[in-house]
Order: sequence, then C-alpha cells, then structure tokens
Amino acid sequence: MVDYLAVVFGLVIMASQSNSPDVARVMTQWWIALPFGSIVVGVLYVSGIYRRSWRYYGFWHALTLVGVLIVGLGLAWAGSFAIPVVRALGRGVVPLAFDHMMFTTAALMALRASRRIVREWLSGAGPSVALRSNADGTRWAILVGSPQWALSVIQLLRAEEEPSFRIAGVLLPSISDTLNRLAGVPVLGSHDMLVEVVAALEQRDQRPSLVIACDDGTHLSHREMARLSHRARQLGLDLSRIRDCWSHILQSPSTSGPGEISVKKLLGRNEYEMDGELISREVGGNRVLVTGAGGTIGGELCWQLASFRPSKLILLEHSEYQLYTIEMRLREAYPDVEIHAELCSVYDQDEVRRVFAKHRPDIVYHAAALKHVPIVEMNPCAGVQTNIIGTKTIADAVCEFSAKAMIQISTDKAVNPVGMMGATKRVGELYCQALDMCGADDEEAPRFMTVRFGNVLGSSGSVVPLFRRQLEEGKPLTVTHPDIERFFMTVREAVQLILQSSSSSLNYETPRGTIFVLDMGNPVKIVDLACRMIRLYGLEPETDVPIEFVGVRPGEKLFEELFDNCEEQVESGIKGIFEALSQPIPLPFITKSIDRLARAVAQGDQAEARTITHNLTKIPASGATFDIFTAPAGGRSPNSNEKAIPL
Repeated sequence: MVDYLAVVFGLVIMASQSNSPDVARVMTQWWIALPFGSIVVGVLYVSGIYRRSWRYYGFWHALTLVGVLIVGLGLAWAGSFAIPVVRALGRGVVPLAFDHMMFTTAALMALRASRRIVREWLSGAGPSVALRSNADGTRWAILVGSPQWALSVIQLLRAEEEPSFRIAGVLLPSISDTLNRLAGVPVLGSHDMLVEVVAALEQRDQRPSLVIACDDGTHLSHREMARLSHRARQLGLDLSRIRDCWSHILQSPSTSGPGEISVKKLLGRNEYEMDGELISREVGGNRVLVTGAGGTIGGELCWQLASFRPSKLILLEHSEYQLYTIEMRLREAYPDVEIHAELCSVYDQDEVRRVFAKHRPDIVYHAAALKHVPIVEMNPCAGVQTNIIGTKTIADAVCEFSAKAMIQISTDKAVNPVGMMGATKRVGELYCQALDMCGADDEEAPRFMTVRFGNVLGSSGSVVPLFRRQLEEGKPLTVTHPDIERFFMTVREAVQLILQSSSSSLNYETPRGTIFVLDMGNPVKIVDLACRMIRLYGLEPETDVPIEFVGVRPGEKLFEELFDNCEEQVESGIKGIFEALSQPIPLPFITKSIDRLARAVAQGDQAEARTITHNLTKIPASGATFDIFTAPAGGRSPNSNEKAIPL
C-alpha cells in the first residue's frame, strides 16, 4: 500500500509541476493515476519483491529494486499511451515520465532504507555500536582479515543486542591506500603492523585485549598466522582464530592447515622407495593380520597392505573407535579387499586364539605396543602386559596355528635400554628371536622377524605434532635437553621398509635370528629440528619463537642407538636396511622369565616386573650360558634340585 501511494502521489505531484498545462490537467486525473499505480505495484508483486526480507537492505537489494521498477514503470507508461487523451499529449509527456521514474525509484529505495535504519536504531545496533564508549568493562578487539570478512563480522556484531566486545579497528592482509574505514570502523593497516597499531590504540585508551583473525588459509598464509600468533602472545593479547567454515559445509579438508612437512626440508634427506613387485609376491593372495591396526604404524601398514590385495586383511585392535575408523576408511578405499575387524587385546590369550582359529592368518604384522616412554615408565606392569606378554601371546598363536611368519615392529629404544618402554620392547625382540632360532632345523617352522626403527614423524607423541601445535598457539617450543638427538623417518617410509625387509627375508630365506634395522640416516638433534620447523613457518628461532629446555624425562636417553652391545652390524643386501646379529637367549629360559613377569603383573608387583625386565635385557650382553632349567628370577626355583641364578 505504501508503494502504491508513493507511485500515485509521485505521478500527481510531478504532473502538477509540469510546464505544460495540458500534461498537468490530464495526468492528475484519478482514472489515469490509479491504474498507473496498480500496474507498477503489480509488476513488483509478480517479480517477488514483496516476498524478500528487507531487514538487511544492501547494494544488491537496491539494484534489484531499480531493475524491477524500470520494468514496472515502463509497462505503466506504455499502458497510459494506449489512452487517446494521453497519446494526444505527444512528446510533452516524456519529461514527466523521466521525472516520475527518478522520483518513484528514490522514494521506494528511501522507504526501505529508512525501515532498516529505524529497526537498527530501535534495537540499539546503530552504526556506532562497535565504537561507542561503554563503561561496562567490554573489551576492545582488532579484526584481522579481508575487507569482506571484516565487514561481515562487524555486521554480525551490530546485530547483537549486547556485544561482548568493541571493535577498535581492522587490519587487512595487505596495506590498502584507498580503504580508510569499513562500516564506520577505521582500517589501521596490515597484519604486520599489529605491534605499532596496539601501541597507537593504547595512547587513545583503546588498547585491545583480543585479536580476531580469519584463519582460512587464503588471505593469510599459515606462516603469516604463525607470526600473528607470536606477536599477539608477546603483546599479551588473546587470539581467536575463525577457521574455514566452508570446509565443514562442503565436507572437504580445510585449506588452513600447514600440510605435510617434507622429509627433505625437515631432515635433510629424501624418503626411501620400496620394491612393490617383491612385496606383492609375498603379500598378494595371503591372509594377513595386523595387530594395533588403529595406531600410526598399524594403520599405515593396513593401508599399504590393502594395496597389494591380500586374500583377507584382519584388523586386530583393542580401541573400538580406532578400529571403527580404520575399518571404515579401508572399506571405502578398497571395497574389493575382504576386511575383518576384530576387537581384541593382544594379551588376552583366549581372544587371540579365537581370532587365529577363525581366520588362520598366513602373515602377522605385530604393531600393537605401548610406546610413550614416560607413561610406560610410570606404569611398568601395563608395559610388560602389552609389550612382552602381548608379544608372546601373538607369537605363540603364530606357532599354534601354523602361520607362515610374524613380523614384530620394534624401536631403537630397545637398544641398551634404560627405561621400561625400551626394555619391554627388547624382551619382545628376544622372545621372537628365540622362537625363530628354534625352527632352524624345520623348514615348515614359522619365521619370526623383528624390524627396528626410530621416531616416526607425525605419530602420536612425536615431537613434530607437539612443535606444530606450540607454533600455532604462539607458545615456546619445549625441548628436553640441548644435546638430545633421535633417529627420524616418516610413517610412510617406515612401513615401506618393514614390508621390504620382511618380504625379502621370506623370499630369499635369510638366516634365522636376524633383526632388521632400518637405515634412517644420521641422528638429528631435537633442538635443530625445532629450529628447522620454526624457519619453515617463516619465523626466526629465539627472536620470534623461544626454545625452552624442560629436562630429560624418566626412562629417556640423550642418544639413541641402532645396535645393542652384543649385536654385530652386517649388510643385508636390501637397500636402506641393515641386519643385527646377536646372541639369543634359550627359549625355555626366556619363557620361564616371562611366566614370572606374568605373575608379577597379576599381583601388581611393579618392582618385581621392573627388575626381571631390565635383567633380561642384560643377559645377552653378559655372554652368560644357561641351564634350560634355571629359574628366571631371584631366589630358588620351585624344584629344590634346580640351580638358580639371580635376574
């Protein structure tokens, strides 16, 4: 109705002011003006203008309204010329038509703009809401992002009845010479000027306590976001990062992540490549079981094994969520591979035997383990239960159900171990080595191989994810000791070399009792790794990002080794892989020792579990000889006639 009155009264007013008396007399007649208004409003209605919300009136709304009005007014004037008395006015009506079109367009746009102004005024969200003085303790904030993004945040803030902060200004991804204000908020410069801008605002009693940044990976790179995080932290400002919401809407990965850091840039060497044909001959068509299938190494093993098309891939995992995750991903990626998910703990003997009896695996990759040094150090019984008893349970099932081979994943921390994590892994190595040696005279006996490597980049508990999180949060990088160093490799190349070594061993029948050691190049100082990561983020160590030394953790060594004191390093003939030859412990002796460990775990005797485990790792280096009936721990054996030696 308001639009109709605006069109009609506009026509009457413009016509009454015409220089032509005939035009004024004819065009002010009600039987001309009323139908004229009906035609215009009818076009507006048909076009859907009245079904739109004009609460957030903007440029595109105005442009749409102008286009529809031109059409509506054109039709109305064309209809008017169908009337003889109007047609008789000739060209004298053209100036009136132009003036009326300008007046009507301006009037209808002003009506809609005024409705929005009144609505915002009544709701208290006027143009100065983000800048007005307020004594309620509301914080000042700075927006960092593109002009379009900053404008949307300002508009959202103004729609709030009681905003929790006020916007002191906007910092753009780059300096703009033409943009001084955004919706009444000053543009203060670029994101690199945060320190100067905060100092200037502090002089005006507008020092911000919050920085809101658009972390979409497009307008601000990951390096720029890292620098912004550190500057905000140095200034004592909170940083709120609004990430890429479109990635969630479109169910696609966000572009804001830093991506995979290359091995060449981080470690100074290239990744190894594997011989896929050799692995395919050993894995393809076989039933393969992977323990710890949901872990970092186990998950990558499953992915690479599935690509070689085993006849059956059995996933054994004790975490329901991790088992579900890896199973769903594998089924989607390899729908033609027969996959079975088994929820089971490796130290549950009955459940392990059930899984082996059900699937009869040909090859077993044993990746299940507790690997976090401080956690195992504080929980020795748990470490023994998983890393020793669990390994024995899997290995015994391999023997009982006549699997072809078992490949145990070990660690460089098992070499001359000082902590419980490394010691438990070393005992697992010794047990598998003893089993492998027992089959020296039996060609049908299962093979037991151990593959030993160092830290895996990006795995849970690794320093790389820790450093990445600390960099993104603007925190100092924490290193245990300035001299501490480790061997590193990616999970991809670690698994490739596991498959390469085990397949080569099975194919070429390498000597029994061998432990494969992956060539990871030279050890890397953790502090050097931290400095490289800082520079990869476009920052300077100590200048932009401090490095803090927090002290060596319990059970941790400064320097890791790849070969034990009792082992001999030999060439394996496989690129990227060495062999470690050592003196094995007789199977009856280590079996009795593990039985003693099982009793200590059942009784919760942490001291006993710790003592037996560490003493077992020292026996091969001592060169001791064994009586197969010798008791495996301090005191006397149940048979009083047996000689006992302390462990």
